[in-house]
Amino acid sequence: MRHFVRGRKLGRTASHRKATLEALSVALIKNDRIVTTLAKAKALRSFVEPIITRSKEDNTHNRGLVFRHLRDNKATTRLFDEIAPLVTDRPGGYTRIVKLGSRLGDGAEEAMIELVDFNDVQPEVPGKKKRRTRRGRAGGGQKESSDKAAPATGKKKESKTEESTTSAAKPAPVKEETKQEASNKSSVEETKSSKADEKKADASEVKSGKKETPKEKTPKASPKASEKDSEKETPKAAPEKAAEEAPQAAKDESKKEAAKDAKAADASAADTSAKEGKKAESDSSASDEDSDDTNKK
Repeated sequence: MRHFVRGRKLGRTASHRKATLEALSVALIKNDRIVTTLAKAKALRSFVEPIITRSKEDNTHNRGLVFRHLRDNKATTRLFDEIAPLVTDRPGGYTRIVKLGSRLGDGAEEAMIELVDFNDVQPEVPGKKKRRTRRGRAGGGQKESSDKAAPATGKKKESKTEESTTSAAKPAPVKEETKQEASNKSSVEETKSSKADEKKADASEVKSGKKETPKEKTPKASPKASEKDSEKETPKAAPEKAAEEAPQAAKDESKKEAAKDAKAADASAADTSAKEGKKAESDSSASDEDSDDTNKK
């Protein structure tokens, strides 16, 4: 029977347990926050808080006592220089333990122990959902005695009731909007149904032959639109026309050159014929003169 047996053995001997708590306290003072098992965190809290209380009075004697438990110079100086000034007004409760659930592997319960003055925000624990509470309307079930006993709180509650009434009054126009939307939807559906009925009636008349099917009207192209289309088409057709006209221009130039060559040939032939005629005339005149001379003799 373990009646009035204090402390946790943590599955260790006395010397091993003491060394473990010293190492955990040094890590906590240096890092402000550590994660370990729940049993070690609870054992560490009862071990480190008296040391933090001793550091409130900075003197050589207290520094020696603290160093005897921590055996680390950096942790001792940080405890007296940084942590002690923030803890002077706090009467105990320097650490906070937050459960983190069981870890994978051995399934041991984990917990985070931290210094309260270095983290005012409590971290979110994974796996746990926040509970949502429903707040009733303020001023619904209050008693008259509470109003008489605390008039100041009554004023605050009145302000809360006013806020709640204003918040309750705000959704009213939303309902009106929904009614208008419903009426609009109904009118749209009626118009759609009437159009569908008309189309069915027209189709039945067309089938029976009473009503002729309306001919589709082809829209007439306006002159302005045709001019714009021609203007749009001209820049696109210009390079094509230039490409088509290029060989024709080359053919025309070749024809002109051939005509010039023919004219030059004709002119040269006429010149040669004229020269030959002149030569023949000169030869004939010379022969006539020779004949005359022979006759005279």
